[in-house]
Amino acid sequence: MARAATTSDVFSAIGEPRRREILEVLAGRGEMAVGDLAGCLHLPQPAVSKHLAVLREVGLVSVTRRGRSRLYRLEGEELKAVHDWVAMYERFWTRQLGRIKARAEQTTRGPAATLESRAALGAPAKASRGGHRPGSKKE
Repeated sequence: MARAATTSDVFSAIGEPRRREILEVLAGRGEMAVGDLAGCLHLPQPAVSKHLAVLREVGLVSVTRRGRSRLYRLEGEELKAVHDWVAMYERFWTRQLGRIKARAEQTTRGPAATLESRAALGAPAKASRGGHRPGSKKE
């Protein structure tokens, strides 16, 4: 089966880890020449040039000429579609992070915090070990 073109859209273009690395470097350092990018990423210049061509085709980077140099710059607004798509799923990981945080706080504060932590998560409180639960036999 033939592979899909990686230049069809932003999502496809950022699917390649090296391209994401290039975007990260450009986001942190601003405009850079291809040779500087290649040195920073420890990649051969022709490989970086090919990745930049893909990123340029989908609008994620732009290039300007300054004398003999070509400087590449991140066009961050083109990542908005990715941000908007990922934002739809944020509720899943924020809920999970809330659970992890409550569990960590419970662990550091000890067993007395169990009911409070469960309540913060919206879970029903468990009966204490020594207490009587309705419908259970007392020993």
